[in-house]
Amino acid sequence: MAKTEDIIEEDGEVEVESAVEEEAVGEIRSAGREGRGEGRRRERGRDRDREHSEKEFIEKLVKLNRTAKVVKGGRRFSFSALTVIGDRKGKVGYGFGKANDVSEAIRKSIDKAKRNMIRLPVKNGTIPHEVTGLFKASRVLLKPACSGTGIIAGGAVRAIMEAGGVTDVLSKSIGSSSQYNVVKATFDCINKMMDARTVSRNRGKPLNELWG
Repeated sequence: MAKTEDIIEEDGEVEVESAVEEEAVGEIRSAGREGRGEGRRRERGRDRDREHSEKEFIEKLVKLNRTAKVVKGGRRFSFSALTVIGDRKGKVGYGFGKANDVSEAIRKSIDKAKRNMIRLPVKNGTIPHEVTGLFKASRVLLKPACSGTGIIAGGAVRAIMEAGGVTDVLSKSIGSSSQYNVVKATFDCINKMMDARTVSRNRGKPLNELWG
């Protein structure tokens, strides 16, 4: 009988230990599920932040060029991309990138454009005054327009104006039609534009008098 009671007590201890183990395993599993849930929430939050940062700028591909180099094994292709980016709030930039892959060339050009952004003075959807920009054989003329006119421009000039947040402007491109030269001439126009606040401070007149 003593042996039987010992066996029963031992069996009871085994049952208790197994129940404790099951409970511990259950807690570990629930904690693991909570941890995975928190990890997924963090990943979703990072994705949202990434999407928000990507949507912060508007990206426009102005020109994509492909070149081929003939080697012993055949042709080796490379790509060059010219892109314009802006936040539609008065900041624009352009970049030029080269790579053996299209997506890599575009990525390089966008990274360069983000590092070379400048301020475009915009008020009531148009530019402050008439200005002419030059680069090599290209000349670009920009003129302010009244509300409702729209962007009267084409190609690279339209892309830059849309990225900068301009809604009404008149433009004329004269000379070389190379997209790279036109982009450089347009950014020369932007660099020549006078900011209304700076002009009013230099002339000692209120801002509303110069530019309502």
